[in-house]
Amino acid sequence: MEHYRSGPPGGHAMIRESYRWAEEEGGVYGEGASFSSSGHNARDAAHSPEASVEDLMEYLNLLSHKGDLKATFSLGKMHYEGARGLPRSFRRAMKYFNIVTKKYWAKDGSISPNPPAGLDKLAAKAAGHMGLMFLRGEGVDQSFPTALAWFRRGIENGDALCQHQMGLMYLHGYGVPQDAYKAASYFKVAADQDLPASETRLGALFLDQGDVATATRYFDLAARWGWMEAYYYLAEMAHFGVGRQPHCGVAAAYYKLVAEKGEAIHSAFVESNTAYEAGDNEAALIPAMMAAEQGYEHAQANVAFILDEQRSLFSLDSILPWVKKTRSSLMRNTALALIYWTRSSKQANIDSLIKMGDYYLAGMGTVRDADKASTCYHNAAEAYHSAQAYWNLGWMHENGVAVQQDFHMAKRYYDLALETNSEAYLPVKLSLMKLRARGYWNRITNGNVNPIRDDEGMWISQVYSACHLLTLFFSFFALDVRPRRTFKEWIQAFIENEAQYYDALYEGQENDEEYAGSRTLDGEHEDGYYDDLEFDLDEGMLEGLLIVGLAATLLVLVYVRQQQQRNRQNQNAANQGDGNVNNANANANDRGFFPRPGDPEFGQWVAGGVGH
Repeated sequence: MEHYRSGPPGGHAMIRESYRWAEEEGGVYGEGASFSSSGHNARDAAHSPEASVEDLMEYLNLLSHKGDLKATFSLGKMHYEGARGLPRSFRRAMKYFNIVTKKYWAKDGSISPNPPAGLDKLAAKAAGHMGLMFLRGEGVDQSFPTALAWFRRGIENGDALCQHQMGLMYLHGYGVPQDAYKAASYFKVAADQDLPASETRLGALFLDQGDVATATRYFDLAARWGWMEAYYYLAEMAHFGVGRQPHCGVAAAYYKLVAEKGEAIHSAFVESNTAYEAGDNEAALIPAMMAAEQGYEHAQANVAFILDEQRSLFSLDSILPWVKKTRSSLMRNTALALIYWTRSSKQANIDSLIKMGDYYLAGMGTVRDADKASTCYHNAAEAYHSAQAYWNLGWMHENGVAVQQDFHMAKRYYDLALETNSEAYLPVKLSLMKLRARGYWNRITNGNVNPIRDDEGMWISQVYSACHLLTLFFSFFALDVRPRRTFKEWIQAFIENEAQYYDALYEGQENDEEYAGSRTLDGEHEDGYYDDLEFDLDEGMLEGLLIVGLAATLLVLVYVRQQQQRNRQNQNAANQGDGNVNNANANANDRGFFPRPGDPEFGQWVAGGVGH
């Protein structure tokens, strides 16, 4: 914090250089499969933060040349704030901000006639950034009066940044008399617009007055935006027990966030990123490990990523061995990779958590432990709804790894994977096809694996019925040398084949008496009367005929209904003329609740005075 506050008014600019190298390739498991690039975390080209900064700059430049002032302001802001891959350029930022302000204000400060809609707010933001550059002396000579003039212009249009910077000038007396009360009034207006810098400054003022509850509320509001100074105040309050009991755990968590905001002071991310982007993983490993040992989750994930040897299941190295790159002994350390996957997962990196499960499942860097792998997948699936974790759990239940083999549970997890991430359609559907085939084989071989219930029984019965009907069809209509049969003979042969099918189906029943007893009705006719009775038609045949009869009846009813509607429409059309005349007469003679002409209350009704 001393370094931050030792800078120009407002503190040093803290630019973060850390990022996860795996996310440049779509995540640990690739684009769409990794948790960081699927579901709610899916990124499109318009929202990719730094991967396409050159394309974004080119696009904004094109819009700016066409007169789009929003694009012009965005260019100025990007050059002012800088980013990974885009160094700060105060000269270019001032140029773009100046273009926007000139469209709204003349040189004497008067507003241009007929400005476009929305330009007032955009010009106020540009004025705030120009005033900030003059206040801090960035790209220009430091000038408090010039900064004050730009802030006043922005305040006229309600800009929050101008309100905050004006409050900062009065708080510290930059070119104006020092006045904490006036500063607080400016901070309050900006804080009401949810500006984290003003919320932090206002919280600090309340803390100085002893109002801990109000101060904490403002610090919490600023912390939502990741404001470093708000984290620092919350850490100090938790450490020293200001307004609460001291809590070392909470204080340490906030201090960690503050320290990671100042990564440019003490970490080696610049060196590791430069080496990695140049393709020198060995040179990138050491500075990345230094940052990882400082507790940076991004660095821990990066170390594990470059040490990971399980990038692809189907590698071309076995097919084209001459293109295989030999990894040095320094980079062949799966045990170290597992350590950093574990540390990264402890800081809520879901891809690292699943990767840790993969290592335990394959026995990489440790002894094989399927139970620990299952625990990792369960945590990722239940707590963070990872589609990859759901699929892994489905695979484990399908193959009985660390759990009892259960095809029904496997299907449930496969379905959850598809519900969570629609991009998992192909792998999930392929897995379900294989699972269906295994379930069918388990059924016909009387396997002991829990089958897919509900829908599987319906699916299997449909397959059996279709196969049986096809068999009967081809057996009846196969070409042979026998004479043509009459329709009666064909029906008799169909029934005989159907009876033979069910005789074969029930053949092998071990308890014939129990089966025969199920055919009796509540113990009656135990002498076997119904056993000796031969039916001319099979039950299935009767059901089929019944369905056909019901369908025919439904068609007849629909036809009759349509005829009735058509007759009714014709009758209405014929009587339409007479009906209009009768309605007109009825309306003239019958006013319902309203008074008739000649009634004493008729005049009041016309004037709207009924009931008054």
